[in-house]
Amino acid sequence: MINATNTPPEEPTGCACGALAEEGQTRCRKCLARSRWRRRQTARRMAGKRRSITRRPPHDRPGAATVGVIWS
Repeated sequence: MINATNTPPEEPTGCACGALAEEGQTRCRKCLARSRWRRRQTARRMAGKRRSITRRPPHDRPGAATVGVIWS
């Protein structure tokens, strides 16, 4: 009888892209930066759409022309 113990394979310490990840991290620096960039780009696109023609003017008191006062 052979008395050998099989050690379970350790979990891979690398990222999904194949690069090594830092200790305690699940993704490498490159993938973290890529996801951060993607989130920022999405936010910029959304903000760009909000600032189009449908943007409301700043809150201001109505002037004489808006109220309809005739000065003549």
